[in-house]
Amino acid sequence: MSIRLRPFRDDELPAFIEYGRADYARQLVEFAGMEQASADAKTDRDWNALFAGGKNLPTSHLYRVEDENGEPVGVLWWSERDIDEGKVAFVYDIVIDEQFRGRGYGREAMLLCEDDVRAHGLSLISLNVFGGNEVARGLYRSLGYAERAVFMSKAL
Repeated sequence: MSIRLRPFRDDELPAFIEYGRADYARQLVEFAGMEQASADAKTDRDWNALFAGGKNLPTSHLYRVEDENGEPVGVLWWSERDIDEGKVAFVYDIVIDEQFRGRGYGREAMLLCEDDVRAHGLSLISLNVFGGNEVARGLYRSLGYAERAVFMSKAL
């Protein structure tokens, strides 16, 4: 299998932002237990900062994952972030379209992401996985990612 990461074109960005905002808010409700109004407010804050003026920031790396024929099979998005340890790569999203899942595209995309991060001079990748996403957690573990924190709660 051979895949590649192709940078998003400007004309693809509005649809990605629209879909991404809605999916992020949905995940905040479904997996993080937020009320819809709180999820919507957080989505507005986060996405307005990440895509100021509807534009991709220079520190943000947004790619279409394409198969060997150039057919889009998913999306990979990482960004450079400053944290206490210094500058790191943070994977905001990796999604392989449902009809292409289970073929190794996610694994290959993450390996290409590692190469891309190294090429940008960074040596640490961090990401968040919402609770309940065991498939993603298994993939990341198999690639050598270690859990650094687990946030848990119980509704009473």
